[in-house]
Amino acid sequence: MKAPVIVGLVLLILIGVGSSAYVVNEAEQAIITQFGKPVGDVKYAGLHFKIPVIQDVRRFERRIMKWDSAPNQIPTKDKRFIWVDTTARWRIVDPLLFYRSVATERGAQGRLDDIIDSVVRDAVSGRLLAELVRGSDYEKPRGLEDEEEVFEFEGEVVEESELIGREEILDDLLEKARASVPEYGIELLDVQIKRINYVEQVLERVYERMVNERNQVAAEYRSEGEGEKAEILGKMERELKEIRSGAYRTALEIRGKADAEAASIYAGTYNEDKDFYSFLRTLESYKKVIGENGRLVIGTDSDYYRYLKEIN
Repeated sequence: MKAPVIVGLVLLILIGVGSSAYVVNEAEQAIITQFGKPVGDVKYAGLHFKIPVIQDVRRFERRIMKWDSAPNQIPTKDKRFIWVDTTARWRIVDPLLFYRSVATERGAQGRLDDIIDSVVRDAVSGRLLAELVRGSDYEKPRGLEDEEEVFEFEGEVVEESELIGREEILDDLLEKARASVPEYGIELLDVQIKRINYVEQVLERVYERMVNERNQVAAEYRSEGEGEKAEILGKMERELKEIRSGAYRTALEIRGKADAEAASIYAGTYNEDKDFYSFLRTLESYKKVIGENGRLVIGTDSDYYRYLKEIN
């Protein structure tokens, strides 16, 4: 066999092997098509082989993908129109079924549009606005805990205790949407309402209610503050009276003690010279009894006149 022929055969073999081998990475999964018809799938990463020329490889994402809807205006059960913006997470679990049913990721997105939008519309229109915006752990503002709210619409009355939270609505929504996607080789992992915007008319009522609730809470805070203020002022007044009373009592005690000590000193001093004490007390009485323009009429034999006579 001539060398050129051998070289040609080797090249043909290499080309055949090269065109039959393909690699699927960790983020991919693939299907094998033969003349455009799917004949098998490849779900695991690694090196794989196909029949050259007549078979082809179609690759799909293995990773989780995102679905986003355009905001939809939907009425709630209590006839309040809101804008609902929804998002979801999904992935391809059966690439062969996926290819046969929707063919491409764009086709899958279109099917999800129909399924999720329909389920979301049913869920929103079947629930009250309060249920859609409140979580299951919702707590009333301080001061409003004991007020039971009642919702009335179209003659129907629903008490606040009968409402469910947003999480329960989303769980039910996911369960219903998930039941419709396996026929497309898809697994729906999560559906969330990422944003709720009120239309203008609803916004006005919501703001008004928020203002009223905040005013009630503010009024309660002010009332509590006034009560604490009165209690503090009363306590301060009592303490002030106690301080004044104690200070007055201490002052009286000190004054009484000082007067007693002064009297004791006076008594001791006067006892040393009784005549001088008598003379001094008499002079003091003269000063008190005889005014600036006053006159004192006494007899010459009076003891009160004794020291005046002794002067002469």
